[in-house]
Amino acid sequence: MSLSIKEWALEDRPREKMQYKGIASLSDAELIAILIGSGNSEQSAVDLARDILGLASNNLNKLGKLGIHDFTTLKGVGPAKAVNIMAALELGRRRKSAELNSDQKIKSSNDVYTIFHPLLSDLSHEEFWIIYLNRSNRIISRLRISQGGISGTITDVRIIMKKGLELLASSIVICHNHPSGNKEPSEADIRITGKIKEAAAFFDISLLDHIIVTDNGYFSFADNGTL
Repeated sequence: MSLSIKEWALEDRPREKMQYKGIASLSDAELIAILIGSGNSEQSAVDLARDILGLASNNLNKLGKLGIHDFTTLKGVGPAKAVNIMAALELGRRRKSAELNSDQKIKSSNDVYTIFHPLLSDLSHEEFWIIYLNRSNRIISRLRISQGGISGTITDVRIIMKKGLELLASSIVICHNHPSGNKEPSEADIRITGKIKEAAAFFDISLLDHIIVTDNGYFSFADNGTL
């Protein structure tokens, strides 16, 4: 049986270690141990935190895709601890999003990927977003149009156009994620791209690109000549 955290040297306990050495000195397991607060009858909080990381092969992006039912398969992790972990991961995701400059200029597909990778790469469901741009290709607004299941989401072209007209957008970029990790567009992706392009053209709004985001890269319709 491992020692409880209370039996460790003071400087080795995660909370005390953070106070004395700074938060950067803590390992991922120690940070998670602070979130869950305690272990189980056989493990310290840090030992249990290592098992939690093991659920995602020690990959924090993969950890962000797990749900309550995944975490609670471990002894000593109930719904409350699972929610704490998920809330912390969501805060990290939102922090990355908040750091982005909403007035930035879109110059390439990579600029779009840089914006949406923090938001979408570790989600377990699909989300469909639109970037609205002015004549200088600067971002006017970002809007999540829909979110759905693992394999798809429903997109309402009327909502996209309505918002574009309200914002007097000159162009748009559409973006969604593939939780499967497959960057290639599906037939449904190709159809919705054509439908949005046609609708946007009717209102003199240009569709500049459609980006598919995964946790290991992206696909650009424009870069691949399929727009």
